[in-house]
Amino acid sequence: MVDRVELLAPAGNYNAFLGALNAGADAVYLGGDRFGARAYADNFDTKQVIRALHVAHFYGKKIYLTVNTLLKEREMETLSSYLAPFYEAGLDGVIVQDFGVFCYIREHFPGLPLHVSTQMTVTGVRGAALLKEQGACRIVLARELSLEEVRKIKEEAGVEVECFIHGAMCYCYSGQCLFSSILGGRSGNRGRCAQPCRLPYECYEGERRLSGSGYPLSLKDMCTLEYLPKLLAAGIDSFKIEGRMKRPEYAAGVTEIYRKYIDLYYKKGAASYQVDPVDLDRLRGLSIRSEIQTGYYERHNGKEMITFDAPGYSKGDEGVLAQIRESYIRDPEKMPVRMQATVKVGEPLQLRVTAAEMAGSLSENPWVVSEENPGYFVQVSGETVQPAKKAPLTEETVRKQMEKTGESLVYAASCEISMEGEGFVPVRALNELRRAALEAFEKTVIAEKKRNRLGQSTKKRFESVQVPYESEKQSGADHAAHKTVGNFPEKPKEPAIDCLVSTAEQLQAVAEWGRCRRIYIDSDLLLGESGVTGRTMQKAGADFYAALPFIVRERDKAYLQRLSACLAEADTRISGVLLRNLEGLAYMKTLREENAALFGALDLVPDAGLYCFNDQAVRFLSEFSGEITVPYELNAGEAGHLVRAAKEQGICANLIVYSRIPMMITANCLKKTADLCQGAGKKTRRIFLKDRYGATFPVVINCDHCYNVIYNSVPYSLHGAKKERDRIGAAAFRYDFVTETGKQCRQILEGKFPFEDYTAGHCKRGVE
Repeated sequence: MVDRVELLAPAGNYNAFLGALNAGADAVYLGGDRFGARAYADNFDTKQVIRALHVAHFYGKKIYLTVNTLLKEREMETLSSYLAPFYEAGLDGVIVQDFGVFCYIREHFPGLPLHVSTQMTVTGVRGAALLKEQGACRIVLARELSLEEVRKIKEEAGVEVECFIHGAMCYCYSGQCLFSSILGGRSGNRGRCAQPCRLPYECYEGERRLSGSGYPLSLKDMCTLEYLPKLLAAGIDSFKIEGRMKRPEYAAGVTEIYRKYIDLYYKKGAASYQVDPVDLDRLRGLSIRSEIQTGYYERHNGKEMITFDAPGYSKGDEGVLAQIRESYIRDPEKMPVRMQATVKVGEPLQLRVTAAEMAGSLSENPWVVSEENPGYFVQVSGETVQPAKKAPLTEETVRKQMEKTGESLVYAASCEISMEGEGFVPVRALNELRRAALEAFEKTVIAEKKRNRLGQSTKKRFESVQVPYESEKQSGADHAAHKTVGNFPEKPKEPAIDCLVSTAEQLQAVAEWGRCRRIYIDSDLLLGESGVTGRTMQKAGADFYAALPFIVRERDKAYLQRLSACLAEADTRISGVLLRNLEGLAYMKTLREENAALFGALDLVPDAGLYCFNDQAVRFLSEFSGEITVPYELNAGEAGHLVRAAKEQGICANLIVYSRIPMMITANCLKKTADLCQGAGKKTRRIFLKDRYGATFPVVINCDHCYNVIYNSVPYSLHGAKKERDRIGAAAFRYDFVTETGKQCRQILEGKFPFEDYTAGHCKRGVE
C-alpha cells in the first residue's frame, strides 16, 4: 500500500493550476498547446508550462503533461521539439494514449515517467503488466472497473495505478468512442469530442418503445467523497479529479474538499471518517451534472447512474465561487528568507540567502525549518567593490535593492547588511547579485525537494523498468516465433478478402461464397454454437480466426479458459485470433509464451480499436504481431502512408472496407436503464437508439460480457471509393458483418450493395 495517496488535480489554464496548488493538490495534470485530449480548454503555452513546473517543484509538487491523443505521422515529427523544453525543465510525467507516442518517448526521452492514459482502456492485470514491461510506470485505469478489479491490478501487476474520484464521466469506455468522430468529424481520440452522448435519444426494441425522449447516454458526475476510505484502503497511488475544461474555481474548490477528507482519514482513520453534508452541498455547487453518484466501483451499471432528464450542469453558487477565488486563485505564499549581504572594499559582493526560521508547526507554515524541512541556503559572489570616489554605497541603498524580490518565490523576512569601508558598485551589480542568489536558492530548494521525493523505493521502481534497445530485441527466427508474418505474397495482384461474422447465418453465407482467405468468427458464436459453427468450418476452405470480445475483464476468466480449450482442439481449425483490446492481446501473448506447443503458431491480429496511427505505433505492435488493421479515422492519404510504413517494417496491413462502425463500447446497458435486464447467460439481444433527427443506431446487448455496442445508423462501405482503396494499397480487405442477413452478406461480397444509405467514413476527409 502507498504511504499516502497522491491527490491529482486538473488545470485547464494557469489560474486553475494556481488554484489547485493553493488548495492542496499534490500534483497537477495539464495540457500544452498541442496533443492534449482537451483541445478546447485554454491550455498552456510553453512558457506557462515551464513556469508552472518551476513553481510546482519549488513547493514540492508535481506536474504531468497530457499527450493523450492519437498522433498522425506529420505530428510525430514535431513531438521531440515540443517535449524537449519540458523534459529539460524536469517534467514529472507524461500521460499517453498513442502506442507510437509511448514508444517514441520511451526511446528519445529516457527517464521521463510514462503514464498510460485511461484512453488506452486498460481493464485487467495482464494489460497493465504488459505496459509495465514496455516501460510504463503508472496506469490510469478504465473508469468502469470495480474496486476489486482495481485492487487486483494494483497487487498483481506491480505498477502504480491512478483512478478517477470526481467529475464528469463518459458513457463509453474511454478510448473506444467514435460517436463524435463519425457523426461530426470531431474525434474524441484527438481531443475534440462534441459530446453526442449528452443529446436526447429514444430507445426501441423492434417496434416497442422502451423509453421516450431523454438522455439515456448521459451519466451523472462521479463523487466519491463518502466512499474515500474504501478507495484509500485499496492502495491506489493517485486520486484523479476530472475537469480540465472547467473553471479555476472548480479545480480549487474540489481539490480543497478532497484534501480535507484525505487528511482526515490519515489523521483519524476510517472509523472516525464522516462527511459533513455542508461539504457535499459545496461540491454540488461546483459544476455538477444533475445529481451525483459513486461511479462503477461498487456497481457494474444501472439507471441510477444516468441523468435521464437533465444532462446539463447546475449553476454554481456565486458566493462559494467568490470565496474560492479570494482564497485560492492567486500566487502561492512566498517562502520567507533571511538575507545577509557583505559589502567590503576590494572584495567581491557577497549575498547569503537562508530559509528563515519561523515559529509554528510544519502543517501551519510550510517554510519552518525542521528535520522534514531543512534550512536551505546559498551564497553567491558578485562584482568587486571599488573605493568610492564621490557618493559611497549606504546600507539603506543595499537593503532596498536586496529586498526587491519581485516575481521570485521568496520574500525577505530579514536583511542584514555588513559594510567595511566606503565602497561603490553600480545598482545594476546589486540587482544582478540578488537575482543570481534568488535563482540559485530556488534551484537548491527544488533539488532538495526532488531528492526527498524520489526515495529509495521510487528509485528501485524506475530501475526495474528495462526496455531493450532495438539492437537487443529479438531478431531473426526467434522474433518470428512471436509475431505473425501475414501469409501474403510479396506483391499481391489483388487484396485478399477476409470476413468477420457474428451469426451462424452470416458464417454459412460467407463460407458458401467460397472466396475468403480468412474468416473471423466472433468468439461468442464460436463457443455458443460450436456444433453448427464446426460443421460449417469443416466444409469451408478458408482459414478461421477467433475474434475476441471488445472488452475483456476479470469477469471473463472462465470464458477465456473455455476459449483457450477451444483453440487447443486440433479439429477447430483456428489459425489465429483477432485482438480488440490490450487485455486480450496480453492474454494471448501469455498463452503463446506459456504453451508454445499448443498456441505458438496462432497468428495475433490487432483490430482497428488497437489504434495504429503512425510509424512508431507500427513498431510497437510489431512486438506482438506481423499485422495491423488500419483505423477508421485516417483518410486515404494517411492510411496509404501507414500501409507503406508497415510494409517497410515487414508488417501486413488490413483495411476494413465494409462494417457497421462500432461507435461506442459501454459498460452501462440500455436495457438495464429501461428496467429490462434479464441477467447473464441470455442470448445476445439487439435494440435501437433513435436520435432527434430520426436516425436509428443498432445496439447489441452482450449479456455474456455485460457490455453494449452501439453501431452507426448507416453501414460504412468503400465500394464506391475505388480510387481511395487503391491509394491505400492494403494487403487485405475485410468485411465486418454484424446486423446483416446471410443474403445481404452475399450481395455485399458480390458487389451488389443492398442498402440505399451508407457512409465512406473518414476515407476522404479524415479528422482534424
